[in-house]
Amino acid sequence: MTTEVIDDAFHVFDTTLRDGAQREGINLTVADKLTIARHLDDFGVGFIEGGWPGANPRDTEFFARARAEIEFRNAQLVAFGATRRAGGKASEDPQVKALLQSGAPVITLVAKSHDRHVELALRTTLDENLEMVRDTVSYLREQGRRVFVDCEHFFDGYRANPEYAKSVVRTAHEAGADVVVLCDTNGGMLPAQIQAVVSTVLADTGARLGIHAQDDTGCAVANTLAAVDAGATHVQCTANGYGERVGNANLFPVVAALEIKYGRKVLPSGALAEMTRISHAIAEVVNLTPSTHQPYVGVSAFAHKAGLHASAIKVDPDLYQHIDPERVGNTMRMLVSDMAGRASIELKGKELGVDLGGDRALVSRVVERVKERELAGYTYEAADASFELLLRAEAEGRARRYFRTESWRAIAEMRPDGNHANEATVKIWAKGERIVATAEGNGPVNALDRALRVALERFYPQLAKFELVDYKVRILEGKHGTESTTRVLITTSDGENEWATVGVADNVIGASWQALVDAFTYGLLRQGIQPTE
Repeated sequence: MTTEVIDDAFHVFDTTLRDGAQREGINLTVADKLTIARHLDDFGVGFIEGGWPGANPRDTEFFARARAEIEFRNAQLVAFGATRRAGGKASEDPQVKALLQSGAPVITLVAKSHDRHVELALRTTLDENLEMVRDTVSYLREQGRRVFVDCEHFFDGYRANPEYAKSVVRTAHEAGADVVVLCDTNGGMLPAQIQAVVSTVLADTGARLGIHAQDDTGCAVANTLAAVDAGATHVQCTANGYGERVGNANLFPVVAALEIKYGRKVLPSGALAEMTRISHAIAEVVNLTPSTHQPYVGVSAFAHKAGLHASAIKVDPDLYQHIDPERVGNTMRMLVSDMAGRASIELKGKELGVDLGGDRALVSRVVERVKERELAGYTYEAADASFELLLRAEAEGRARRYFRTESWRAIAEMRPDGNHANEATVKIWAKGERIVATAEGNGPVNALDRALRVALERFYPQLAKFELVDYKVRILEGKHGTESTTRVLITTSDGENEWATVGVADNVIGASWQALVDAFTYGLLRQGIQPTE
């Protein structure tokens, strides 16, 4: 992606590295922050707020390393800090000096705009707070920095004392702030309220306004767009909606709405198609599982389950999708379940590369087989690999097999010394040969996995690349306690791709064995190995 200058008339401002990092469970290293900054710059946001230099050593180091190590192509780096202390001078304030020393070309100042916060938190007068804003903004502008001002708790302050809240906006604007950002810090506002307040403040102050919305009512994205409708030209967001409490306005649906729904160009050409990749890449860095149901970028965002939907999508995908998923780098998926109809199976077969040849009888058999299996507890919407094996077995008239199970046994033992031991023995047939193999493992399922590998790797060395990367167990409804039916979902990787398989039995070991057999079978099939049994 080449550098492309986006019109300064509208700003996409990302605060993942500062406000997003306040989410519970996120603890970013400097290396993490540098990686995320690169992803955000690749995506094409206009501004990346890197943190609060001088407030902690990590953020100070980040700005120093970012200057030396990252050549930003699309974004400008932003340092965050507060207005000067009460009773002092901006030119002498250590925290203001740290902002300048960061080298960031843009500085965001947080300022109090709620009268009670001024008096109770800052413990100063309303007039002195205005002077703190005026002095700090003016000084930083004199030093050649572009300044944005975040009016903290603005909407709550506006409700309590609208004239004072507007006076803070007016003061920042007159002192030289390029943008004054109205912050719904407590996240309690609704879209109609946001739109009304932003419209009034814009008319009464003449300032260029931005919006910073927290998601405590679940309305942060809607509130952000309502502010844009009212005239705001600067939106502050975080990747995947990360942030303190329940989070911030999610960068990705906000940007997608602006580009696709509003027709406003806010990203470089081609960047929108990278959105899903960027979202998932940042989730990996912060070590949080990507939300499967996140708008636009979630793996379920364009997944279809009901047979009625599938029938319509077969005619025209737009009948049940608000956009083409490829526009945001995502893909349409068909889910197979007991809700599946003929169209679902046909579309899923096409997706998996299995030609059903318009065979209505075959499709009907697959539909009935799926419904029968799901009634027994299987689920195929989360186990595409097991479904593909079922589909191929019905289409080809026999199951794909690389080995045949004679028996297996798993033993979990607590020894006299208090330690636990797990051992498994498998007896299988492969390529006309009977093999008996035993292995120990970290748990009975791991022991079974190892024993099966010991038995088969001589015939199929490709198995050495296979690794179990996720394992889920669910006790199914209808029975209680130790008598319950168990479903196991396994995700396996060969280092390049992942696939999921399912097993169901009256005990967790039996269900795990089924899922393991499917996982090995599917993996070998994808390697192009011809079945032998």
